[in-house]
Amino acid sequence: MPIRMRPTTWRTLATAATAALTATLLTPAAADAAPRESRPVHSYADAIREAVWVDTGLDEDRDGRTDRVAVDIVRPREADRKGRKVPVIMDASPYYSCCGRGNESQTKTYDGHGDIVRMPLFYDNWFVPRGYAVVGVDLAGTSRSDGCVDVGGRSDIQSAKAVVDWLNGRAKAYSSRTGSERVRADWTDGSTGMIGKSWDGTIANGVAATGVKGLKTIVPIAAISTWYDYYFSQGAPLYDSGPDWLARYVQTPEARENCAEVARKLVDGAPRTGDRTPLWTERDYVRAAKKVRASVFLVHGMQDLNVRMGHVGPWWDALAKNGVRRKIWLSQTGHVDPFDFRRAEWVRTLHRWFDHELKGIDNGIDREPVADIERGPDQWVTSTAWPPRGTHPVTLRPARGTQDGVGTLGLRRDGGTASFTDDPRLSETDWAARIDTPTPDKAGFVTRPLTRDLRLAGSSEVTVTVTPSAPTAHLSAVLVDLGPDTVRDYAGSGEGITTLPERTCWGPSTEGDSSCYRETRAATVDVGHTVVSRGWADLGEHAGTGRGEPLVPGRRYTLTLDLAATDHVVPRGHRLALIVAGTDRGLIDPPADTPTLTLDLARTTARVPFTGGPAAFTRATSGPPVTTPHADPDGVRPPAATAHRVPGETR
Repeated sequence: MPIRMRPTTWRTLATAATAALTATLLTPAAADAAPRESRPVHSYADAIREAVWVDTGLDEDRDGRTDRVAVDIVRPREADRKGRKVPVIMDASPYYSCCGRGNESQTKTYDGHGDIVRMPLFYDNWFVPRGYAVVGVDLAGTSRSDGCVDVGGRSDIQSAKAVVDWLNGRAKAYSSRTGSERVRADWTDGSTGMIGKSWDGTIANGVAATGVKGLKTIVPIAAISTWYDYYFSQGAPLYDSGPDWLARYVQTPEARENCAEVARKLVDGAPRTGDRTPLWTERDYVRAAKKVRASVFLVHGMQDLNVRMGHVGPWWDALAKNGVRRKIWLSQTGHVDPFDFRRAEWVRTLHRWFDHELKGIDNGIDREPVADIERGPDQWVTSTAWPPRGTHPVTLRPARGTQDGVGTLGLRRDGGTASFTDDPRLSETDWAARIDTPTPDKAGFVTRPLTRDLRLAGSSEVTVTVTPSAPTAHLSAVLVDLGPDTVRDYAGSGEGITTLPERTCWGPSTEGDSSCYRETRAATVDVGHTVVSRGWADLGEHAGTGRGEPLVPGRRYTLTLDLAATDHVVPRGHRLALIVAGTDRGLIDPPADTPTLTLDLARTTARVPFTGGPAAFTRATSGPPVTTPHADPDGVRPPAATAHRVPGETR
């Protein structure tokens, strides 16, 4: 997705309908022998490679003609010769020329006629031989397309939606950017699946939220579900810039010159106050989830500090509420594509998913576990549902401990207060490393060592009643697993992976488009604690109106912080901690003041979803004493201080 971030931190050649008809005419034995996956029977070297320009119906650059977006296509020639229509796998991106795609930053390349030679990533190499067309769309205002980049708004989404419409006979396309020769997509059955990481995956979310017909499935990887939450967390700024910067980063010089009005709207509509405006409403796909017709295979890193896990919970829950068929992978990585953290299984699973959703092959993937979760580096478990059945929120309460500043966490309500002073030099890592030591920068509360494993799955929330000493204040709430572990080094340069010199190949290659990519392995680090979930807010947003207000020093305010979804097991012998503090260095920007905040413990709670509900928590925190394993206090190093990140930018 956006480019500015903080460094941290499967069926035969026949169509589905033909196969279904054939199956009814076959004997049971013959029907049972029907292929359960698409086979590589088409020549990749001889594939048709072409470009068209689809009319979006918009004129965002105000040049007096409607904008056309460039669409590069690779499709099987044999199917075309026989008049067999094929489904489409589409990746719509702003990065095809400016920044590159994937771990090796591949860009599109072309021959002398302007036809695609290299389509980034492995999708065309793998799927075209298996009877799919692969389509790469340059978003409006980028690469070879007209128009303007509006960062998740109408222009961005229409760039890709218009292509889905064209594939289904509802929009116009031309053989050149300015010519009048019409091109029809008579080679496709119209069934389209969208895929992409970060900004690309965000576009898939946004197009699905229009309810466009013909979009059968989307595979959003590390994708944004609402753009407000990319730039702010309940009013607290996550970056020192807005969407106007991102637009400038990816757009062409021509768009930069012609899109001043769009740029102005991005500045005026996204004030750094963190107020919610109509610009953000337009870019909120969660609120339009009721329109989604496509199935969703969602992939995200639970330690992604670029497009954070806060984008997963609300989108996943909204899709469930509207009966959308879903599948999810949750890794321990940061902003990383599954091709680079679980390659062989990813290619196999994605192949089966597209076969089922686009070709109608009954391969059983819809009857398999909904969720794959990475418990430790390269250690995966599955859940038949996510969050798993029997998971219920438990209200935990902070209480005073035996020494000031070191409290307890349990089911018992307590009175009293705890105070801390915002220190923008410190982060969640600093707070957790000193959890058993009173420090002026945090309020920490810890369970006793667990007598059995305890699983958290889903989204948490922390409600605080707090009195500030200054007119501005930002708050952080963090859940931490206290105990030794080996985890992916998500704050490292590879965000949990190390890229190796060796290559593996995924489909056939041509001289201009290799299917061979550098292998990776898990980059790991030994830690004494693991941050499980985080949430941030501007206390000025306490009223929940979407508009911040100055605070009255000495007045008490109540605010609920939304913590990101996660799936984590706190092992036996470890402790679970809740930390409430001010600025989380490298993850949110500090307020104008340096306030001291006083928590009213009787009115402060954390609602945490545990598998097994209250009974599971009670069992895990009772019984004979358990010795806490010796733990080096260090965790994953904190994210670097203020820097810009871009959704989709390679590490």
